[in-house]
Amino acid sequence: MTLPVTHPFLQVENLARIYPSPTGGDAVTVFDHVNFRIHKGEFICVTGHSGCGKSTILNILAGLDSASAGNVFMDGREVSGPSLDRGVIFQSHALMPWLTVLENVAFAVKSRWPNWSRPKVHVHAMRYIELVGLKGAEHKKPSQLSGGMKQRVGIARAFSIEPKMLLMDEPFGALDALTRGVIQEELLKICAETQQTVFMITHDVDEAILLSDRIMLMSNGPHARIAEIVNNTLPRPRDRSAIHKQPLYYPIRNHLVDFLVSRSKLFGSLREAADAPSSPAVFDPADLVESGFSDRVEAVQPAPAGKPQIHLVNA
Repeated sequence: MTLPVTHPFLQVENLARIYPSPTGGDAVTVFDHVNFRIHKGEFICVTGHSGCGKSTILNILAGLDSASAGNVFMDGREVSGPSLDRGVIFQSHALMPWLTVLENVAFAVKSRWPNWSRPKVHVHAMRYIELVGLKGAEHKKPSQLSGGMKQRVGIARAFSIEPKMLLMDEPFGALDALTRGVIQEELLKICAETQQTVFMITHDVDEAILLSDRIMLMSNGPHARIAEIVNNTLPRPRDRSAIHKQPLYYPIRNHLVDFLVSRSKLFGSLREAADAPSSPAVFDPADLVESGFSDRVEAVQPAPAGKPQIHLVNA
């Protein structure tokens, strides 16, 4: 099955995942009616409470799991299994411990281009090793690397196969704050250079604001859905040490935190209400301040070119 030429790069239609009860009782619907689109070169972050199905959605996009209902199309074709067109980075680096950094990356490169000569594979692998700041460590084995360095190898390996889309499941969750910040900055640079399309799961609100173009907020499960989509209009390039000085940073951040603390729990019941909105709503900075979402009201200066747009998805 293919889509027309005008399709978005990734299109998810009415996705659902239902697990049968192991005891023979009622089946559990983790999520249903999940719909979203991603355009080429976009960086999308997804957040929500544990159990809402974020990782399951990522695994379906990767072709590692099957949906109970719905369809996923990427670049005009239906996703029906794993493919080197989709690179995956998990929280665990999953490196082969008997291979060096260079050999781990080269193994992926050879899988992608099996007819390449050894020198060509070497040059290509080293390019991505250098991109993640590991030049000089290419002959070390994973046991000789820190946790942050291992994760950089995983990132280099995923980027080296030049996937059409990169899927990341909390890739920095196990790292300390300083290492996490350094790798976030490396990821920003690589994505700016390669124009990579990224779908990333994170529980870190600040990470989502730093990295993403849009942030998808999932309601609590069961029957979880994409409840809201926040357009992150903070200008690029973004500096992790200075992003909090942007006038729109706190309204966006407080809106995200408010959703995770309060509104995600209420969405399940509200979506069935008779007066539930039938079309997406858009909020500008003034709406956020008036709603009490900003703890720095004096810093918020609405600007036509920089409005945070928060769309409530008609689920």
